[in-house]
Amino acid sequence: MLNTKDMQVGTGKARPLIGPGNNVVKINSITLDQTPYDSDAFNLNLHVETEPVSGDFEGFFRDKDNESLGRYEGQIGRVRMSPYPYKDTTLPSGREISRDQEILKAMIFLSEVMDKRSELDQVEAETIETFISKANTILCGQYFNVCLASREWENKEGYINNDLYLPKLSKDGIPAEAMNIESSSSRLIAFDKAEHVRPVQKKAESVTTTSSNKNVVDDFEL
Repeated sequence: MLNTKDMQVGTGKARPLIGPGNNVVKINSITLDQTPYDSDAFNLNLHVETEPVSGDFEGFFRDKDNESLGRYEGQIGRVRMSPYPYKDTTLPSGREISRDQEILKAMIFLSEVMDKRSELDQVEAETIETFISKANTILCGQYFNVCLASREWENKEGYINNDLYLPKLSKDGIPAEAMNIESSSSRLIAFDKAEHVRPVQKKAESVTTTSSNKNVVDDFEL
């Protein structure tokens, strides 16, 4: 079926970067990345790749410093496991949230999607960073269905990019699911652009002029 959503204007080729929507991906690596504004908060990032793209497609190099490793066969992207970073906190209700326990729950969800819970349960580590490093060998390389949401942002050159993340689990469904689920039994969230894409706030619209005529732009509001 013909479709234009993954094409680049002027070339007709599929973009090497994955965008928001329903797709089939595999995980190439999982990283736990400290946020720049809080040393105790982490983003759990899935570095994913779609199934191979046929036709006139040119993926990114697997290693820009070693082109002999070739190019990715599918579109790639970094996907946050949660819309918000993981951090120890106490909710207004008094309930305490453990950063590490919430990250472990996220890993359990992924392992159950891939039917690898028993393998994940064998992993032991002193720190959450080490745990994620060990889990990479278990959860990478297997394709699964996914719904990718996005918060758009504008770079210095004026191009719109996607900060991808998995929507939260809810009564409406789950953000990732195994490939072999019958359509009648599927609980995968159906992508809805109005709900799953937060449009970029144009700089001209987000500028606040103070008494000193200083511009304030919050490009990373969560």
